[in-house]
Amino acid sequence: MIDLVIRGDTVVTPQGVGAHDILVTGGTIAAVAAPGSIPVPEGARFIDAIGKIVLPGGIDPHVHCKWSLPNPDGSFGLTEPPDVVSKAAVHGGTTTIIDFTRASEGKTLRDAIEVRERDWKGHCACDYAQHIMVEGALPIDLPPQVAEAIQAGYPTVKIFTTDITPSRKGRMVDFGDIWEIFQVLAENQGLGVIHSEDNDIVMHMYGKLIREGRTGFENLAEVHNTLSEDVSFRRVIRLAEKVPGTALYMMHVSAATGVSAIQEARRRGVPIYGESLHQYMLYNSEDYKKPNGQIYHTYPSLKSPEDQAALWQGTLDGSINCVATDEICCTLARKLQGVRIDDTTGGNAGVEPRMALMYTEMVGRRGYSLQRYADLVSTNAAKIMGLYPRKGALAAGSDADICVLDPADQRVIRAEDLHEADYTPWEGRKMDAWPCLTMIRGQVAVENGVFKGSLGHGTWQHRKVAEAMITAPRL
Repeated sequence: MIDLVIRGDTVVTPQGVGAHDILVTGGTIAAVAAPGSIPVPEGARFIDAIGKIVLPGGIDPHVHCKWSLPNPDGSFGLTEPPDVVSKAAVHGGTTTIIDFTRASEGKTLRDAIEVRERDWKGHCACDYAQHIMVEGALPIDLPPQVAEAIQAGYPTVKIFTTDITPSRKGRMVDFGDIWEIFQVLAENQGLGVIHSEDNDIVMHMYGKLIREGRTGFENLAEVHNTLSEDVSFRRVIRLAEKVPGTALYMMHVSAATGVSAIQEARRRGVPIYGESLHQYMLYNSEDYKKPNGQIYHTYPSLKSPEDQAALWQGTLDGSINCVATDEICCTLARKLQGVRIDDTTGGNAGVEPRMALMYTEMVGRRGYSLQRYADLVSTNAAKIMGLYPRKGALAAGSDADICVLDPADQRVIRAEDLHEADYTPWEGRKMDAWPCLTMIRGQVAVENGVFKGSLGHGTWQHRKVAEAMITAPRL
């Protein structure tokens, strides 16, 4: 029985963009048909989306909820939970988010997963999944636990090649342990999601700038520099090539050197995918010099305008496949509390405006096709992360996860209008469109700015990376 029909003249499907009816039943898409070709049953809801843009719900593959962060008084607390972040996500047209389960936060990895699930179940307005995060010196019995987790629907494993700052000792995984994890990934059809910086270079630059008295956060691009990204990316890629079957997803690519390393590896047939962030693509290291310049920062640092240009080119040549947020939702006071290169708060409250920002910049200003835009904010993430075609597609059999953008809503972004934090790094930017409808598995979550969903609707998503994605680069 058809429950709902959305009729649009600009509907983004896997086959292209056109006029279609999307017919929904039981939370899934029953059919995508020519307008009016299938009668709307009596009692079904009809939504007129003529003049609007209908696309798959956004997927943000890189968020952090309830993440440990210093408070202004020196104590530690947690960033905003899924209750807040997921509601912001659905207001912005995002229907699935992927966070992290830290293996270290349980006696076993299974225990850590169960503990983390309690943070999410019944607390999330959108669907969600978790990357497994391994850190520091890995226990000898962890690799088989990772293999078990991959088979249980957690196929992506986050690895750090740096401690990021001198105060975060214990985050970096040494290359011997990375080698062991890569073997587990290769044997179990997993995917390595990598925070890749060269720790020696990063820590050397911290020491150098501190000795020189150049400790202000505006110097962060010198610490988390392009050479670090170049050396680390190439080392990780080389290690992966020595373990046949290892596939890589390079998180928050920030520099032209990282883009080049991915491009070269893809030409050799390495199954590697790149993610950048809207911060890197729309801000650069000069923005650190603005008042409250910390609001633009995440780790690694913002880079030069030339690096930005390389990231944009990467979205066209296949080396940058996804635009994520690295979401950290906290107050402005917490975001601004660090003023030095070694204590600046990373992450940003950005999950809500991501879809509109990227539409405005990609389609409105750069002339990207709607298909490429949808790929970068939704479909590619679904394919890489093992969610496709359940997510990331408007197609028969897919979940009815739908975002409708209204080009008539050309609002200016204001923190007071958003649902995340008391600040936004996107303050004052005018959008070319804004979501007017977000639907998750057939249920309307937000309509015309009104939240109509529930925190109990979001469910954990079992994932399995498609074999085709790990045999060669496919996007």
